[in-house]
Amino acid sequence: MVKEPPGVGSKAIVGRDQKLSTPAMYSHTEVAFSEGRDCWLQDVDGNIYLDFSSGIATTNVGHCHPDVVSAIKSQSERLIHISRHVGYYEPYVKYMEELRDAASGALPNARVFFANSGSEAIEAALKLVRYSSRKLSVIAFTPSFHGRTMGALSLTASKARQRRYLTSLMPGVEHVPYPYCYRCPFGQEYPDCDLLCVNYIHDTVLQRVVSPEDVAAMVVEPIGGEAGYVIPPPEFLPRIRDLCDENDILLVIDEVQSGFGRTGKMFAVEHSGIHADLLTMGKSVGGGMPLGAMLARSELLEKWPADAHGTTFGGSPLSCVAGMATLGVLRRNKLMDNAKKVGESVMKRLADLKARHKSIGDVRGKGLMIGVEFVKNRETREPALDLVPAIMRESLKSGLLIISCGISGIRIAPPLTITTETADLGIDILDQAIAKVEGRM
Repeated sequence: MVKEPPGVGSKAIVGRDQKLSTPAMYSHTEVAFSEGRDCWLQDVDGNIYLDFSSGIATTNVGHCHPDVVSAIKSQSERLIHISRHVGYYEPYVKYMEELRDAASGALPNARVFFANSGSEAIEAALKLVRYSSRKLSVIAFTPSFHGRTMGALSLTASKARQRRYLTSLMPGVEHVPYPYCYRCPFGQEYPDCDLLCVNYIHDTVLQRVVSPEDVAAMVVEPIGGEAGYVIPPPEFLPRIRDLCDENDILLVIDEVQSGFGRTGKMFAVEHSGIHADLLTMGKSVGGGMPLGAMLARSELLEKWPADAHGTTFGGSPLSCVAGMATLGVLRRNKLMDNAKKVGESVMKRLADLKARHKSIGDVRGKGLMIGVEFVKNRETREPALDLVPAIMRESLKSGLLIISCGISGIRIAPPLTITTETADLGIDILDQAIAKVEGRM
């Protein structure tokens, strides 16, 4: 049973935190967590929560999985840090080999660069596409999220406040509309639109805004993460792949949030049947430890000479063994199959909720990457900006941790170890929370 959070212990820690940390480090809750096991979290006041956030789609094999913990403990007794610039070490090499094989369905014959985060992986990709192509322009999408460092932020087009007063970002980035069909920027309806968003790139952007000869790469999320877990039409990525091939443009697929089994395949791009030229990943790739990775076609990474890029901590021994343990659990326990099975069950439950709750405008997802968008009116689709925080608070009171995404949505992204029964428990809590909030409207 959860006492209404935040409790006394959480309030004390939050108070100390806010005296020292920047307000830029926002939080979805005012709870201080102390322990985690599988799909469950405990706060410092002893309250237990079902975690539908996975540390922002990071703890894909659950909190503190024994295999991951064991790998970190064992490695920490031998070597914690050395840096790849100083010398070589087997965990780094072995994880590159395993990651290359795991990513073969999304990017065959790849080479690997390890960083510390998804943002750093994007930064590395930006440097590589410019260096290898000798071209400077990059096309990105809106809405999109690729990170908060200056290069990654140049691609990000999620919320204006993330770029406020930072207009002198990396030059040469052109933004085009993402196929957010529930809120089509062109006012069209799929499939009658014939993917106008792709035609717009071909007919307008590459003809009137930037010459294809100047475009190094196109950077795209296979599923719009921070945008609201937006699922593009199935032919979108193949059309983008063709457009890149026709114009000698590299295709960078950002799998930071959608990768490592979350959608029922190792990487979300595999659902489309195409291959990336570069693949960026973070979050779950380190099993909860700080790690990012950029994979690229071998001939691209071979063009980078010594000292063209580097990192002190990227690919640390601890992060590499944690990542390998995570990959092992994903495969042995068939968690991608489980993500597909449980995700289908959750989608059916959410369809039922949508039929009963007038505030739910749209439900979309693949595997256990599911978004629920709330509206004031289904006809106008006006975002219910105040509704989502209230639903999050009500859910938390009953022991369910969910976080927001997009304009007025929540994301359902539990660990891939979750059972259908446990997921049903979470949906029951969400159902009750929505009903309470709607009752106060």
